[in-house]
Amino acid sequence: MSRLPAAAESESDQPPLAGAHRITRRAITGWVLYDLANTIFMMGVISFLFPLWVRDEVGPARADARYGIISAISMGIIFLFSPLLGAMTDRARTRMPFLMVSTLICIALTALLGRGPFMTTAILFVVANIAYQASQQFYDALLPEVSTPENRGRIGGIGVGVGYLGSYIAIGLSLLVGTENKPRLFTLYAIAFLVFSIPCVLFVKERGNPTPRPINFAAIMESLRGTYDALRHSQKFPGLLRFLVGRVFYTDAINTVINIMVLYTVNVAVAGGLDKAQGEAKAQIIMLFAITFAIAGGFAWGWLADKIGPRRTLHNVLYFWMGIFVLAALVGMFKLPLFFMFVVAGAAGFAMGGVWAADRPFMLRLTPPHRIGEFYGLYGMVGRFSAITGPIVWAAVTSALIKAGATPLKAQGFAVLVLLALVLISYAILRPVSDNVERRAEPTVPTTP
Repeated sequence: MSRLPAAAESESDQPPLAGAHRITRRAITGWVLYDLANTIFMMGVISFLFPLWVRDEVGPARADARYGIISAISMGIIFLFSPLLGAMTDRARTRMPFLMVSTLICIALTALLGRGPFMTTAILFVVANIAYQASQQFYDALLPEVSTPENRGRIGGIGVGVGYLGSYIAIGLSLLVGTENKPRLFTLYAIAFLVFSIPCVLFVKERGNPTPRPINFAAIMESLRGTYDALRHSQKFPGLLRFLVGRVFYTDAINTVINIMVLYTVNVAVAGGLDKAQGEAKAQIIMLFAITFAIAGGFAWGWLADKIGPRRTLHNVLYFWMGIFVLAALVGMFKLPLFFMFVVAGAAGFAMGGVWAADRPFMLRLTPPHRIGEFYGLYGMVGRFSAITGPIVWAAVTSALIKAGATPLKAQGFAVLVLLALVLISYAILRPVSDNVERRAEPTVPTTP
């Protein structure tokens, strides 16, 4: 699509979306099930099995730093490509082919994890995570195809809640087959991801881009210049830039929690007198506990986002996180009993569902409908920037404290205080942002059974 400087681009200049279409229940079901599918990878591979595999390979003292570096590298690459991918999908006729290719790449590489030397598996994980993160960007941009402005928070919340059932599947598989044979478990995660992603591909029908453009280097550079101009003239999109900056900080803290929860739990269990195998078993149970509350949180926060708006909902979620980080820090710093990790995990799970149920519709309120792919590229870009800095900060803090003589657990406890500081900064940035922006025109989309 053609680009004018964002400050000069009038609403009447904006090309309309394709005509109205009917949203079917099976389309909504397919979209929701994809959330379940990719959550299997997020929980099973990123949050659970791959950190344990790294710990097995390098030992507990170096696990945080090694995993943090590997994660930061993968997120650094997708950070650079996020706006490029968004610009490409805005020019394409549909987004679904992008979702299909990225999903298949992630699935294929996941099935190969743990079958070779450390460096080989690390590289495979980096590429698989890049493909997963790209698929998330394409998937999020499909939300308007299965919802209306009036029910977007509820549909997004259902996606989050049902999506967390994928975490049950991931942890359930680990309990069923055990964690001793990690390559086999990686393969089972890949198969489950494939099975639950198929309905989205079959049932979600896009309106499509009414004015598709060629995807070439010149076109992509033109789209990226449009994105840069939109940010430079952010007064055209009230609150957008401030929201994106604030999002860097809270997703920095939350992505880091997702990444290190299992390693932290195992260290708490070992400090309490359990051995490594018992610690991993406790970590599985605690993760299931967190998932249960995350499912409830997805539905509850999604309902609240429709009731009081995404801005107030997100603020309440951040208050919740502040309390969680205080308690989590105390667990590590003072070697509190493992019971407190159940409290931390349950509260974190409930709050996790709230983040995605609130900030996706918040972003949509700030985004012009004909540039959803482009601005979701920015949305994903800032989230991924935080996913670079979070693991690096975590690795730097824990490594420095361990070198200074702290135990891995105590070092992790102090590092959690850094995450608390990031949430406080994000809240200060986001407070002035309003979600009462002028409603952008969207086609009427009737819903049918």
